[in-house]
Amino acid sequence: MLLAETSRTPAPVAAPDAEDWRELASCRGVASSVFFSPDGERGHARARREANAQQICQDCPVLAQCRDHALTEDEPYGIWGGMTEADRRRHARRLRSGERR
Repeated sequence: MLLAETSRTPAPVAAPDAEDWRELASCRGVASSVFFSPDGERGHARARREANAQQICQDCPVLAQCRDHALTEDEPYGIWGGMTEADRRRHARRLRSGERR
């Protein structure tokens, strides 16, 4: 007896919604100390840590969502979406002054 073959259409892959973009982030599972500075960190140590964090962010599939989150929520600390605290402050100043990207 031959069984009739059924045609199955694969289920569409859902795009991450506003909450589960973090599940797809390249930083998932990386120590938070890579993205957030310890008390008193300055100079070359801070620059090195930030560069390492930004390298992780560089090819992240949800970089834009992470950056948007940080800018919308006004995250005061850490590397978010490849932006440092100083980057986000500069961005906010430009927006307040009406400067375009």
